[in-house]
Amino acid sequence: MHALTEQQVRRSFVNCSQGEAKGLALPKDFADLDWAALELLGWRDPKAPLRGYLVVDTGERPVGIAVRAADTRMSSRTAAMCLLCQTAQTGDAVSLFTAKRTGAAGRNGNTVGTYMCADLGCADRVRTEIPPWLQDRNPDEVVAERAAELRERVLNFVEAVRR
Repeated sequence: MHALTEQQVRRSFVNCSQGEAKGLALPKDFADLDWAALELLGWRDPKAPLRGYLVVDTGERPVGIAVRAADTRMSSRTAAMCLLCQTAQTGDAVSLFTAKRTGAAGRNGNTVGTYMCADLGCADRVRTEIPPWLQDRNPDEVVAERAAELRERVLNFVEAVRR
């Protein structure tokens, strides 16, 4: 992902108002992000615990999606999987997130949702949490493959929001 300015991130959001995008809290480590190691910038809003944000570079321009976590969480005794990074975790580390659709559909209250890492840290997990069945392969190849798959799934989610 190319390095983005604060203004570029705020302008990238497609499913919230300009006022909402202007008022959102950026990640606390925004100035120190390693953009080259990100396929996706995801973070939770510290001021609004159920709110989160995803920003992905589509190739043409960055696109941001505002998401909302479910009010309830799964039990930590349950196994769950993030459907973006496909990392298996305890149930309390995965949450159902919904995003308001763009255009008329969004104005009518239509949303799309999926299960994601509760902290939206998928970009880091594809590099650090390699499944056991892939650990005998070249680590660089595995990370590149998992990162490309993450990017593809995020772009598919973005397209679902834009429909």
